Amino acid sequence: MDVRGTVAAGFEPVQDAFLRNFEQRGDRGAAVAVYRDGKKVVDLWAGTRDVDGPEPWALDTAQIVRSATKGVAAAVVLLLHQRGQIDLDAPVGTYWPEFKAAGKDRVVVRQLLSHRAAVPVLDRPLTPAEACDGVSGPAALAAQHPAWDPGTAHGYHAQTYSWLIGELVRRVTGRTIGRWVAEEIARPLGLDFWIGLPADEAHRVGRIGPVPEPETADGGGLKLRPKPAVVEAYHNPDSLTRRAFGAIDPLPDENDPTYRAAELPASGGISTARALARFYAATIGTVDGGPRLFAPATLTLARTEESAGPDRVLIVNTRYGLGFMLHGPAAPMLGPGSFGHPGRGGSLGFADPESGIALGYVTNGMRKGVTADPRAQALIRAVRSAL
Repeated sequence: MDVRGTVAAGFEPVQDAFLRNFEQRGDRGAAVAVYRDGKKVVDLWAGTRDVDGPEPWALDTAQIVRSATKGVAAAVVLLLHQRGQIDLDAPVGTYWPEFKAAGKDRVVVRQLLSHRAAVPVLDRPLTPAEACDGVSGPAALAAQHPAWDPGTAHGYHAQTYSWLIGELVRRVTGRTIGRWVAEEIARPLGLDFWIGLPADEAHRVGRIGPVPEPETADGGGLKLRPKPAVVEAYHNPDSLTRRAFGAIDPLPDENDPTYRAAELPASGGISTARALARFYAATIGTVDGGPRLFAPATLTLARTEESAGPDRVLIVNTRYGLGFMLHGPAAPMLGPGSFGHPGRGGSLGFADPESGIALGYVTNGMRKGVTADPRAQALIRAVRSAL
């Protein structure tokens, strides 16, 4: 396997782990980038651009990163709070009056970000066309009754997060979330990251698809079997789990240009590994002399625990700050202070303020897991060994 890119002295273990992801863990095409204290120390790519094609992965290849998009979307809301445009403890209905319906009048912005708003499912799932039209999703969420008493428990808003956060941002700013990210985050930081892929960038984006599960979880140890309760939740069509992930039905074709052009901040972001890592580096410091995104108080908000314990959708115990997953068994990152977000099937972006590390990993080979992908975990272990 021809691994291309650069690695700073001392970070060679990351290159070794990246290569083993292809040899032992089923990667077809992928990239990883790491920043330390605002400086890039790892920038690697290998394999093919498309999961099912021969064209090599290039320097500027991007991929859909699924729920890793949620971390960038959360940053938009936190930045609006930092600028005094959103009160995290105000009812969502303050900004979006229609959302007050069906017993949601006391749901506050903080609860949207921490998966406590109790609307992870829709009584009638949206078609792919409705999911992408920018109107049907917010209307459905405004009318939806909560699945539990909001604020009393948490459950991963796998797909509905798109319309909750997207509509909130539009009501507050008058701009779509894709445009806001482009103008206020991606452009100032020089990121190849989009929520809503422009047509003139489509040629850079590879095709994603499933890859076989390897015989072992990490290329060495025995593969762990999921708990029976988790298996049952994913197989039961009436469970919150199945309904949350099935809020768009039938499942959309993520390689469809229409889907990629839609502004879906729960799962539709497209990025290079370099951009994900650079974004997270900018949340904890300056990058190459550029702007720092989060003020110290905002950084504290991002990684202060808001939800913890049994997740009503994912079934396992999860931890969330304000829009970011926090380090823990469901989302292992570099250390206790790490915050970020994985994407179902493989991708990951996170920052660890204590070590100054920010990491981005993207892949076109989708595995079944929602969190803790063995390929990303191998890269994290390698980074840890290099520190």
